[in-house]
Amino acid sequence: MPANAPPEMTQALRGVIASGGKRLRPVLTLLSAHLCSAPLARVIPVAAGVELLHTATLIHDDLIDNATMRRGHPTLNAQWSTPATVLAGDWVFARAAVLAAQGQNLKVVERFSDTLGIICAGELSQFFSRRGQTPTYEDYERRIFAKTASLFALAMEVGPQMAESAPEDIAALSRFGALLGSAFQITDDVLDFVGDEATLGKPVGSDLQQGLVTLPVLEYLKLHPEDPRVREILRTPGDTDMLRDLVADLCASGAIESAMSVARSHIQTALALLNDFPPSPYRQAIEEIATFAVRRPY
Repeated sequence: MPANAPPEMTQALRGVIASGGKRLRPVLTLLSAHLCSAPLARVIPVAAGVELLHTATLIHDDLIDNATMRRGHPTLNAQWSTPATVLAGDWVFARAAVLAAQGQNLKVVERFSDTLGIICAGELSQFFSRRGQTPTYEDYERRIFAKTASLFALAMEVGPQMAESAPEDIAALSRFGALLGSAFQITDDVLDFVGDEATLGKPVGSDLQQGLVTLPVLEYLKLHPEDPRVREILRTPGDTDMLRDLVADLCASGAIESAMSVARSHIQTALALLNDFPPSPYRQAIEEIATFAVRRPY
């Protein structure tokens, strides 16, 4: 932690990091670097920067969503004022940018900045969208790309960019990351309905209660377009009994499996992109992560 960090910031960030997480993004950054024989000494700080960028977005997300718990621990905004939480997230963004610059690769820094812009634009679009409005499938795909997949794409692109790989290899690994990130987010959206509340660290169905329509809901509406409860909950989220009943019906409808079929299809398309890279322990590890993304217990 740099010397200019306030002690409160140091303690808070250590708490955020210690609260857990899969650390998939820096792992993918390092694995893609190994896959392409990139200079690891310069990739390592960038990998850390990718994870800090993710951490900063979580700090701001929790504030925007008024979330008080994440991974079973109190969020920063549950402990600090709004201005302090915003500044904390900004500070983490700044540290992430410093680490990205240590890779000494202008293209990586440009992609890092582009990804931050995509994430922020996606959050703004969601913030200004009218509550109760049902998105199209295309709207949903754009949202999860901005929210999650764009950062996975960056993680997979760092290695080949710093290895100065062929443009088609850079594009393939970036596309792999985007597909993996989309599948990962779809699975998270499924877990919001079928996961254990203690494991999730938030109430089951909380996305819908907060006005967020995800792929399982879209699949349910395709099967039951006339069910008025979805729009009712989106308009007036306080009816917990109605929400509980809707979640039970959604889980029994086949919507969960339909959503997971989309996620698995993304993974199959992503895995095919690795066929042009020679077999290696690093490629195998990347493939195993992709498989894990859609096989998390639910």
